[in-house]
Amino acid sequence: MTPPTPPSYAGYRFPAEIISYAVWLYFRFPLSLRHVDELLSARGITVSHETVRQWSLKFGQSFANQIRRRLPGAGDKWHLDEVAVRIAGVQHWLWRAVDQNGVVLDVLLQSRRNKEAAKRLLRKLLKRQGTLLHKSESRTDVALPGPDLMRCGHTPGVPGPTCG
Repeated sequence: MTPPTPPSYAGYRFPAEIISYAVWLYFRFPLSLRHVDELLSARGITVSHETVRQWSLKFGQSFANQIRRRLPGAGDKWHLDEVAVRIAGVQHWLWRAVDQNGVVLDVLLQSRRNKEAAKRLLRKLLKRQGTLLHKSESRTDVALPGPDLMRCGHTPGVPGPTCG
């Protein structure tokens, strides 16, 4: 496999360092195009937000690919969480796949509780990670907490001290 070619900054008015810094700011932090424009102008670089937008469209994918390549691989133990959330007064179901280090692997939000969609999410993750899951390794937590756990103040689904 040949390594990807770096993007060509030829023909642009600004040097590659400024373009890459602007695109990095836009994608790395929750900034708007105008905020990136203001940060650059504070450093003496006069550029419009539209220019930053054009740079982000052209060079953003290569930055995203580099960030993805640098991410550590997923851990070997995964957890699939299901949470009911209300969005604008309507109940939705949020499924999250998390590894043992707390890294969110994928998220699925749906308006109906659909077990098959959650299974598809898990299969997609397994396919993306290139991992095989054996039946003995999969486990579901389906037991509801008993009254003895509720009496001691234990919050279901939250790790904490065991109640005795």
